[in-house]
Amino acid sequence: MTGRKTSILAVDDDIRMLRMMHRILVLEGYRVVDANTGESFLDAFDEESPDLVLMDIMLPDTDGYTLCRRIREFSHTPVVMVTAKGNEREKIQGFDAGADDYVTKPFSSRELTARVRAVLRRTRPWDQDSAATFRCDDLAVDFARHRVTVAGREADLTATEYRVLCYLAANAGRVVTPDQVLERVWGEAYSGETHLLQVYIARLRKKIWDDTRNPRYVLTRPGIGYMMRQSS
Repeated sequence: MTGRKTSILAVDDDIRMLRMMHRILVLEGYRVVDANTGESFLDAFDEESPDLVLMDIMLPDTDGYTLCRRIREFSHTPVVMVTAKGNEREKIQGFDAGADDYVTKPFSSRELTARVRAVLRRTRPWDQDSAATFRCDDLAVDFARHRVTVAGREADLTATEYRVLCYLAANAGRVVTPDQVLERVWGEAYSGETHLLQVYIARLRKKIWDDTRNPRYVLTRPGIGYMMRQSS
């Protein structure tokens, strides 16, 4: 054990909010670096290589969605959006950009720290508890390289779509309930949001060229949940 503290990079143009998050997280034992613009965030991200990002959506020089898409081009660092916008459409937009969770303002210190702990736990490398590669016919999931291919063609998945697929692949041959997927991929706060999962299952099937009427990979068990088919 090196004793290295988990590092968090927080970006928000509201200085009082930034100071409050900084104080809460430092008291929890994290090392926290602050930024208040998109430009300063990118500089700090490059320099610090944080373990997690807390990102406000509205910034003076850009927005959180754009920043999240930018870092997803080269990093799988978990991102928690911190925002006053909390409806389903905006959440889906954030998840599509690569966010791992949302904290809606105003929030308590307990909620913030619980979300941070849950996301850090949930986004640990999948290859720690999975085989190096999952295969089912033409579908291949390389956990170590975060790469998904179908018949040799790479599938362009978002970070959230990838984690849904990984969870199903890690449980291939076993039916998992919607709440099991939601809690593992999004966290306990998303239990019951079956429509959100349905949106992502539909998008995932499309991107891995899986026929929704006669799926080869992601099977639906009506009234129960979903199952990734095992290779025959």
